Amino acid sequence: MAFVQPVVLSRHGVRLEPLALEHEDGLRAAAADGQLWKLRVTSVPEPENTRAYIETALQMRQEGSRFAFAVIDEATGRVLGTTSYHDILAPVRRVEIGYTWYARSVQRSHVNTTCKLLLLAHAFEALGCNVVGWRTDNFNHASQRAIERLGAKKDGVIRGHALRRDGTIRDTVMYSLHQGEWPEVRAHLLHLLELHPLAT
Repeated sequence: MAFVQPVVLSRHGVRLEPLALEHEDGLRAAAADGQLWKLRVTSVPEPENTRAYIETALQMRQEGSRFAFAVIDEATGRVLGTTSYHDILAPVRRVEIGYTWYARSVQRSHVNTTCKLLLLAHAFEALGCNVVGWRTDNFNHASQRAIERLGAKKDGVIRGHALRRDGTIRDTVMYSLHQGEWPEVRAHLLHLLELHPLAT
């Protein structure tokens, strides 16, 4: 049995459901909101590659290395983006959160905070994870700031670690959050959503 099983998570008008081919049109529209595939420090698919992007995610789910979710606005059913558990290491009860991107119109809103709260709560409270990690491009400063705002700790930088979409080689910044740190981070995220329910 796979460590991460299919599950639907929802809170604050946001629903995470297992990514499927039926999300193709919605995911393509989300990427088009801001032409996100033009950003060199992300892996957002070009419109014509959206189906292949989903198929790759489903293959990785089958292999047990990644579990991708569609991010849905519960009120409208609109696909807002996607996020995943990845680099899933069941023997040590560790997952990473990544492959995350949202339509530009919902960036810097409550959506990301809500998604992280849902994914972290499920990882620590349902899956019993010891550690949740993140990784990001050394030039993706917005992503680094967002991860640090969650309360994750910077583990270090892996130099010359991966290729960017433009063929250049990136350094990867690694972060993690341990089980014992989760209660404080959970309280922090809930506080953010209470203070700024539509702009966190």
